[in-house]
Amino acid sequence: MLWVKAFHIISIITWFAALFYLPRLFVYHAMSNDKTSVERFKIMERKLYRGIMMPSFILATALGAWMVIDGWAFYATQYWLHAKLVLVIPLIVYHFYCGHLLAVFKQDKNTHSHIFYRWFNEFPVLLLVAIVILVVVRPF
Repeated sequence: MLWVKAFHIISIITWFAALFYLPRLFVYHAMSNDKTSVERFKIMERKLYRGIMMPSFILATALGAWMVIDGWAFYATQYWLHAKLVLVIPLIVYHFYCGHLLAVFKQDKNTHSHIFYRWFNEFPVLLLVAIVILVVVRPF
């Protein structure tokens, strides 16, 4: 299970890198006016979402589920894990909302400003802090 845990952590790191970077691309995309830049951002966003973000998400959730299922006898009473899993739900929603925004940008129908995306980009940071504290400190 240590191999599963190691690859779970690696996949979480790559997933979060993408969760941080894709909205940053949205910031720059929302600020762009010239066709060349807009098309370049569409390509970058698509490749990041499909090539890194989605595979990392799938791997992180599959490996996490594997560990929880395998160790359920222990984890059933570990309420820090229950809280962590509750916090993972908004991350998953955020992930798929980023996919929705990707489609909006692809169709040139974005209505949000770069300022919206700057704030939007901060949401996963808050969840990451809470999740890491829960996993490391295990307050309950």
